[in-house]
Order: sequence, then structure tokens, then C-alpha cells
Amino acid sequence: MTVAWPSLAMIALGVPPAPRASDDDLVARYRADDPEAFSEIYRRHVDAVYRRLTRILGPIAEREDLTQDVFFAVHRALPRFRGEAALGTLIQRIAINIAYEHLRRRSRRPGAPVPSEFFDELIAPIASPEARASAREDLVCVFACLARIKPKKRIALLLRVVDGLSFDEIAVLVDASAETVAKRVQHGQRELDTLVERAGRQS
Repeated sequence: MTVAWPSLAMIALGVPPAPRASDDDLVARYRADDPEAFSEIYRRHVDAVYRRLTRILGPIAEREDLTQDVFFAVHRALPRFRGEAALGTLIQRIAINIAYEHLRRRSRRPGAPVPSEFFDELIAPIASPEARASAREDLVCVFACLARIKPKKRIALLLRVVDGLSFDEIAVLVDASAETVAKRVQHGQRELDTLVERAGRQS
């Protein structure tokens, strides 16, 4: 067995590890045909993409496949990427576009509703069983109502209310003006409030 003495010496002497490569460095390495560059891009951004899809679409089973679709699209986009925005912004824009297309397809061919227990992953684990049951019921209702809102308004509303992004930040991600985003949020919130109120009266 060969001992990696240099690495051990660095640890013993307290030499800090090499700094993590920036996203720009990874893109440059990808273009230079470094086989590890894209794997690192994937590892660095996959959790953020998965969380974004969950917040927009809910805890649907297709998230795994849609996450892979996002990174297939990123792989195709990188050769044309010129750094006009941060790599993370590009990836999130692609994720939102794929979420949008999924919502459009689902509006034409509605699938089975998401089982209520799937919403447990969106509920704080410290909540009491009673609080978790109430939160689960609320989430099921909200996502059922969101399914009746047009995808562009739904996405803008969730980016604003759940993620807390500004209208300008959302505009960058959805390729629209801040004014358009503000209108989508306003209309989406009004529609959601009406639908939730109506569902409450019917329950």
C-alpha cells in the first residue's frame, strides 16, 4: 500500500485545501473537454434545481426525471453560453422553463392527484402530529388550487411568495419585464385567494 505522504503532510501542517473552482472555471474546463467539469456542475447545482422544481410543481413523482431533463438541457446550452449571466442563473432559467412546459402538458392531460402523504417533505419535521396533519391538508388544497391557475402566473406567484424574489429577479428568470411579472403575481394571488376561499366553503 502506498501512503500519500504529501497529503498527510498538508493535513498535519494545517495547509488549507485548494480553493473550490468557480462556476466560470468549470465552464472553461467543460469547453476544454475536461470530463469531470460537467459532473462537478451537476453536483454543485442539482439540489437547487430539485428544490426549485418542488416549490413550483409540488412533491410530484416526476421531479427526478425533470431534474435530469434540466441538466440535459444545460449540457446542450453550455457550448453557446457566453457568461452574460451567472451559470446558476442559466440553470435556474432552464429549470423554470422545464417546469413551465410540464405544467402546460399537465393542464392538457391532468394526471392523478399527488397523494397527501407526499406533502410531508414540505412540512417542518418539528411540527406536532396534529400540526403536520393540518399543514398537509392546507398544502393539498393550495396545490389543487394552483393547478387551476395558468402556468406563467403560477410560477411568478411562487417565485415571489415562496422564494421571496423581487419582480426584477423574477423577470430575469422568466424572460419578461418586471411590470409583466408584477401583473402575473397580482392576478395569480387574486385567483388563488378566490379558489382557496371557495374550496374552504365546500369542505
